[in-house]
Amino acid sequence: MTDMEEYLAAPGRDDQVKEVRKLIDATGVEYVYYQFASVTGRIMGKGVPAKHWESMARKGFQLVYGATANLFVDRHGDYIGYGPEARELVGLPDPETFAQLPWDPKVARVFCTLFRGREEEVDPGSYLTADCRGNLKRTQAAFEADHGMRLMAGTEPEMMWLKNKEDGTPSVEGLSKPFCYHIDQFSEFQPLIHKVMEYAGALGLDMIQGDHEDAPGQLELNFNFDRAEITADNLTTYRQICKQVGREMNAFPCFMPKPFMGVSANGCHHNISIWKGDQNLFDPPDPSNPMMPGDVGLWAIGGILKHLSALTAISSPTVNSYRRLWDTGFWAPVFADWGFQNRTTALRVSAPGRFEYRSVDSAVNPYLSLNALIHAMRDGIENQIDPGPPEERNIYEAMKAGKDVKRIPMTFGEALEALDNDEVIKASMPGDMYKVFRHYKWDEWERYCATVTDWDVEEYLDILP
Repeated sequence: MTDMEEYLAAPGRDDQVKEVRKLIDATGVEYVYYQFASVTGRIMGKGVPAKHWESMARKGFQLVYGATANLFVDRHGDYIGYGPEARELVGLPDPETFAQLPWDPKVARVFCTLFRGREEEVDPGSYLTADCRGNLKRTQAAFEADHGMRLMAGTEPEMMWLKNKEDGTPSVEGLSKPFCYHIDQFSEFQPLIHKVMEYAGALGLDMIQGDHEDAPGQLELNFNFDRAEITADNLTTYRQICKQVGREMNAFPCFMPKPFMGVSANGCHHNISIWKGDQNLFDPPDPSNPMMPGDVGLWAIGGILKHLSALTAISSPTVNSYRRLWDTGFWAPVFADWGFQNRTTALRVSAPGRFEYRSVDSAVNPYLSLNALIHAMRDGIENQIDPGPPEERNIYEAMKAGKDVKRIPMTFGEALEALDNDEVIKASMPGDMYKVFRHYKWDEWERYCATVTDWDVEEYLDILP
C-alpha cells in the first residue's frame, strides 16, 4: 500500500468522516477551508462546498507543489522550490481537526496531510516531504516508536496590535503605551481580548493567562501546552483568530519580530519537556535541587546547545529577526548557554520539569522549529551530550569574569550557513523540505543584501568629498 492508501485505510477514519458529516448537517456548515501550512507558516489551501465532504475526504484536493512555498518567485524570477513543470500535490483532510469557525458559522476549517499525486512515476501516493506539518507528525511518531518518548510543548505568542491608517492599511504605531505588565494598559485591550478568547475557546484552545508586554500594543495571550504537533496547530489557529479579530476591531495584528527599535521584540519562546507515558523525563530527580533536571533533560539541553547555531536559522527565520539580537538591553538570547531563570542565555529552566528555548521569535513556523528541536534533543539523548553546569550569573558579568561563551548567529546569513553545515538539523527537513526552505530563505537574505535601504541613503548619500 502507498502512504496515501494506508492513511485512507487507517482504523477509525471512516467513522470520523461520518461524524464530521453529522456535524456539518447539525450546524449548517456550508463551506469548508481545506488548509495546510507553507514553509513560512502561512495558511494555504482551497475552499469547497460542504456537500462535497465525503468526496474530499476520499480523493482530496490538488494544488501545485509550489504552494508549499507560497507560490512565490525568487529575485531572478524563478519559482521557489518547484518550477512550473512540477506535478500537483494531493491534500487529504484530517477529520479530527474539523472545526466550525465561530466568526462565520457557515464555514469550517480542517487541517490536511499532503501527498504526492497518485499517478506520478516516482513514489506515487507517498507523503509529500515539503509538508512541514506532516513532517512534524512523522518525526514525533518516530521518536515515540524508537524511544517511547514524545515532545510536549507550549508557546508564548507575543505580538503587537497596531493602529490602522484611515485608508485601512497598518501603521507602525501601537495601540497602547510600552508599559510592561500594567493592568490598565491590558484593560484597554479588553474588548479585543474578549473576542480572541471567545474564538479561541470555540476552536479548542485552552486559554490560560495573558499580559501586556513592554512594547507599544504588545500582548501575550497563552494557551495550554500539548503534544508538539497539536501545539503547532494551536499556534497556527491562534494567528488566524488574531487576524479575524483585527478585521472586526479595526486593528492590525503584527507578528513581525521587530517593528520598533528601543523596545522588546516579539518573541515566541518554546517551553518544552519530554515525556514517556505519564512521566515527565525533565522532572528533577533530587527534591533538594528542584530546578536541576535529570540525565535525559541535561542531555536534551546538550543537544540543543550543540545545534543552536543551525536551530537559529529555523526559529529566527527572517532578516528582521536579527534586529532583536542587536537591540541591546531587552533580554534577547544572544549567548549559547543555559541556566536557571537566567534570561541572558538561550535556554533557561523556567520551572521544574520544563525549560524555555528562547532563540525563537514571532515569525517562526512552529512545525519546523518543533521538528528541529526533537532532532536536536534526540541527538543529545542518544549521544549523552553534557551541556556543562548551569550559568547562574548574568552572562555579561560571567564574560567579564573570563568565561568563554559562544554567541548565536548575529545575522540571518550566518545562521543559514550554520544550517547548511549541520546534518542533524537538516534531517528535520527531509527530502524536498530542505530544498524549499533553503531556496526561500537564501533568496530572502540575498534580496536584503541587494537592497539599498533608508539607512544606506542617510549614512552615505553625502559621504564625499
